[in-house]
Amino acid sequence: SDDGNLLEKALACQKAEHTFASMPCGIMDQFISVMGKKDHALLIDCRSLEVTPVPLTDPNLVVLITNSNVRHTLTGSEYPTRRMQCMKAAKALKKESLRDVSMTDLKAAEAHLDADVYCRARHVISEIKRTADAAKALTSRDYQEFGKLMVESHNSLRDDYEVSCPELDELVAAAMDGEGVYGSRMTGGGFGGCTVTLVDAAAVEKTIQRIKDRYSGTATFYITKPSRGAHVLKL
Repeated sequence: SDDGNLLEKALACQKAEHTFASMPCGIMDQFISVMGKKDHALLIDCRSLEVTPVPLTDPNLVVLITNSNVRHTLTGSEYPTRRMQCMKAAKALKKESLRDVSMTDLKAAEAHLDADVYCRARHVISEIKRTADAAKALTSRDYQEFGKLMVESHNSLRDDYEVSCPELDELVAAAMDGEGVYGSRMTGGGFGGCTVTLVDAAAVEKTIQRIKDRYSGTATFYITKPSRGAHVLKL
């Protein structure tokens, strides 16, 4: 039934991952799967659990999902490690969460943090700002700025959070090296999986061909639009 509370459904899905899969995941995947809205991105506040739809209605845009078709075995073990490192940084800064830490605070404490912990925290703090800035850019239809933030996000995930891999980096580089592409970045837990690329509909076929030509592996492509979350279909 679709009568249940969407928030409760998302939280139940998260609890299943925590309890049965022993994966201390966040809430993003569950929220978008349940609360997705047609022609909108979602800005999710993981603290208040507030969801703000952000219009992505331009018919000339598509979201290109590119599956690297590789999955490195680090995925499961590294996620809890990253989370622990972020918690360690917050504790060292005497904050409940990195949400409460500014970049100025972090830089002031750099000498007291392990290099890896510092880099993980720098990614999270900068990503929080990028996410808010990206929502503003999308709302104002500034796709160039939105795409720039996507690439900055990927670079931070690669360099500071260290969850990318050569295959994902190849896909992003190939996607970005052509006209009509605004931005590209890895998505998901990293170490394989998919990239997401914002591209003009008129340029999508050339973009796919360019990636095929340059990628060392064999990718699978999905041309998508934002759609409604999981729901019951009446036949």
